[in-house]
Amino acid sequence: MNFEDVEERDGLRLSWNAWPATRIEATRTVVPISALYSPLKQREDLPPVLYDPVTCKPPCRAVLNPYCQIDVRGKLWICPFCLTRNSFPAHYKDISSTNMPAELYPKYTTIEYTLSRPAQTPPVFLYVVDTCLDVDELKALRDTLVVSLSLLPPYALVGLITFGTMASLHELGYEHCSKSYVFRGSKEYTPKQISDMLGLAGGSRGVVAPRPGMPPQQQMYGAARFLLPVSQVEFALTTILEGLKRDPWPVANDKRPLRCTGVALSVAVGLLETSFPNTGARIMLFAGGPCTEGPGMVVANELREPIRSHHDIDRDTVKHYKRAMKFYEGLAKRASAAGHAVDLLAGCLDQVGLLEMKSLANSTNGAMIISDRVVQGILELGFTAPFVFRLLQCFRIYFPGTDYAKATKELKISGMIGHGISANKKSGCVGETEIGIGGTSAWKIAALSPRTALAVYFEVVAGAAGGNAPTPMGPNARGLIQFVTHYQHSSGQMRLRVTTVARNFAEPGSPNLGMLFDQEAAAVLMARIAVFKAEIDDSPDVLRWLDRMLIRFCQKFAEYRKEDPSSFRLTDKFSIYPQFMFHLRRSQFLQVFNNSPDETAFYRHILDEEDVNNSLIMIQPTLMSYGLETPPEPVLLDSVSIKPDVILLLDTFFHILIFHGSTIAEWRKAGYADQEGYENIKALLEAPQTDAQDLLVDRLPIPRYIVCDQGGSQARFLLSKLNPSTTHVNMYGGGPGMGGGASGQAIFTDDVSLQVFMEHLKRLAVGAQTT
Repeated sequence: MNFEDVEERDGLRLSWNAWPATRIEATRTVVPISALYSPLKQREDLPPVLYDPVTCKPPCRAVLNPYCQIDVRGKLWICPFCLTRNSFPAHYKDISSTNMPAELYPKYTTIEYTLSRPAQTPPVFLYVVDTCLDVDELKALRDTLVVSLSLLPPYALVGLITFGTMASLHELGYEHCSKSYVFRGSKEYTPKQISDMLGLAGGSRGVVAPRPGMPPQQQMYGAARFLLPVSQVEFALTTILEGLKRDPWPVANDKRPLRCTGVALSVAVGLLETSFPNTGARIMLFAGGPCTEGPGMVVANELREPIRSHHDIDRDTVKHYKRAMKFYEGLAKRASAAGHAVDLLAGCLDQVGLLEMKSLANSTNGAMIISDRVVQGILELGFTAPFVFRLLQCFRIYFPGTDYAKATKELKISGMIGHGISANKKSGCVGETEIGIGGTSAWKIAALSPRTALAVYFEVVAGAAGGNAPTPMGPNARGLIQFVTHYQHSSGQMRLRVTTVARNFAEPGSPNLGMLFDQEAAAVLMARIAVFKAEIDDSPDVLRWLDRMLIRFCQKFAEYRKEDPSSFRLTDKFSIYPQFMFHLRRSQFLQVFNNSPDETAFYRHILDEEDVNNSLIMIQPTLMSYGLETPPEPVLLDSVSIKPDVILLLDTFFHILIFHGSTIAEWRKAGYADQEGYENIKALLEAPQTDAQDLLVDRLPIPRYIVCDQGGSQARFLLSKLNPSTTHVNMYGGGPGMGGGASGQAIFTDDVSLQVFMEHLKRLAVGAQTT
């Protein structure tokens, strides 16, 4: 089985493609049965069908799929999940063995339906803009936002809130002059107060009373004074944006600007939840610094008070941390309940409080992007800002979705780890063990995109005491999982995507279980569990848990003689998995040293939304080597790969780094590439740059682009990711396989190398005494 082909067809990667037949066997395999599922995986050969799906009788409601048994004569089908016999609807009367609907063909294990019920309202985009920026930064942001208006669908509704010392909601429907509702930045407003102040409480869905001369179209939408179609308001909004001035409140040299981010977000959430509940909407926050005023304050405006660090949080000495977390978590619950996504787009040399605000993006599947500046150019790609590139995806962003899973009676759903909230759907499919967001078989995601990947975990109940599945399974027994995603397409259509997969159960001792293990998907799915635990527990506890799981895994699947580490062997199907765990332990997802709390929140957010390939790049970055004598080739992520006469291209997903060996750097500085007869050196220098630009085009968020030389200060970005097989300890004559001073560059670190890690793992797995 080619796992990549299955992912291309169904947007699905499973940790195990043959499943343990009993609960005891499933426990021994350590890695749970789990799936990384991209509900909106793009497929050109999957046009949506133009009719509603056929479903099983309540309470099952499984959707008709290729694994159903069909009685053509009796016009019946048997649900493989509950074994109920169902009649086909009247419009299926012509069904025959040669005339089947698309959902019954084996190639349509994933199918998408266009539902007859249209979306009630167009999508809504509400800009929340920080005006406490430097003049140059504010001008660049203004220009970016003006450009972004042309990228939105013309029928989409758009609104604007600006904030500094005060928060201002602009009334776009008032044509005679610029008009806005101003909220005090130091005051906390309740949802009812915001609704009353804006005049939204009187009418249904916040429809305001029509004013003389008000076009009928504007009377159709709730909060029509503040949210209008782009086609009608583009000129007025462009005028407001171009006239934006820096917050006029004076700022002393020893103080930060007063910035009421919390109030601005509170007004945005209040406006949308009252006017457009359960409707596709995005709140896009553009912040250039931390909240220093009112609810949600992260740090005081006194510069002598530093913004919190990981160490401060661990010692519980942060004055505003818990109060701010509670405030933003409250906003996140309201936004996610209303089906509205919140994007956090932050640019600042210091932190802006992403750690406190992370629940806004994590609960709603909003974007989270951080950079050194609010607007920064990336190479010569022609994008004026990362945010413009982010908004280019607007046509491919899909609004409130509900994703639910079903499984045959041998399996139960443990939970989901991803950017969403529980839909509190209790069913017979829900298991006792909880992993991530558990206790439900459905999850609500405020905004879906083709990049969204959800990790869903299952437990085996077959063979368990009290389990409702029969204890003995017949030969070739098969289990099924079905994912059903209901969402609003950006075109206004309501759609339903259904993916159904079947896998065989493997008897205890069967080689099929190991042969169909997807170690790449398993590493990513275990990484999500580790990161979920890291949000709750201390980092050392998570590392110890990860180590215990790896030791148990190796004890189960390795071949060895007890207390003989030299006999330890892992087959090809398992051999890379420990290496992934080694790099995961050292990654920025679990090691907070040298990262700010905002950066940690950002890295973890991105890991929880990407597919297998992108997640693996984050866990174990890729390294390409370019030399004069050899074609470009992937090399080990190891210090031995550093050589004076090669160029290395490192891709960590968040950074794209070009590293010149010392000899190459000298050639470049001497200008050989510009001289006649040295075309080969010019081509060598250009090759990694070309490949780096190819990576930057499709990557979101846009990675930081770094060019450095061996021995330079920025080479630390490469050295921190390499396996330290050569260190300051063994650089003058390490043992076999340990690297020596002549091969590679020494890395000054106390971290153990992969070789030492594997030696300890072997000893612990076989039960040998450690020294």
